Amino acid sequence: MYDKSLLDPIYSFLQCETPDEWIEEARKPENLSVILRDHLMCELKAAQSAMYLIRKYAVDAEGAKALLDWFKPYEEFAYKHVGSLETLKGKSNISKKITARADSPYSQDLIDKMVLLIKEELHHFYQVLEIMEQRDVPYQNIRAGRYAKGLFTRVITHEPCTLIDKLIIGAFIEARSCERFAKLAPFLDDDLAKFYISLLRSESRHYQDYLALAQQVAGGNVDERVAFFAQVEADLILTPDSDFKFHSGVPA
Repeated sequence: MYDKSLLDPIYSFLQCETPDEWIEEARKPENLSVILRDHLMCELKAAQSAMYLIRKYAVDAEGAKALLDWFKPYEEFAYKHVGSLETLKGKSNISKKITARADSPYSQDLIDKMVLLIKEELHHFYQVLEIMEQRDVPYQNIRAGRYAKGLFTRVITHEPCTLIDKLIIGAFIEARSCERFAKLAPFLDDDLAKFYISLLRSESRHYQDYLALAQQVAGGNVDERVAFFAQVEADLILTPDSDFKFHSGVPA
């Protein structure tokens, strides 16, 4: 089905695997719409998180505006129900060059890695929306689960530790997404399984890019903070969670 060695670094990075109880809940046909809607918003939020990092740490005002313009059709669709699959077609590539700020030693690397990530996540958003339309799953606003918030509330609030922590969290979110796609795929119909398997390579690269950036900003080893967030992340995955979502914990 896929090269299982692709996931070896993921399993080494994460402190736990997705519990069987979550898989049992996720494979129920009545929960497919929840999975797809939440997955759709996860793709947008992943792209937004990367965009916010670039805006805050890497570009000038002109570059920041270009990023906001890039996201506008997606955010208007997601939050205002303006637009459609057709109006989003071909919008995943940014139309203007993003120039790095001169006062940041890592801004160009941050831009290079995050712009590629954004392009891929926005393309995945479009692909999930396309699947939803094909399956007559209407788009609806969906409340965020506890997962990302549970990670970001543990961020140190002074720089450069704030940026380092956010990059490490990005690595965990991408790694967990990759792990869940692989876990869930065998229980889905062929078309959806193929789609989820097709996402593995980009998601696994995203986690590595985030981790490499964290090490670059830190100027060395980030093992202590990685270990800290590994425990926080595992607790969110392994403890009871009454709000079933793509990244939720054990169904309560």
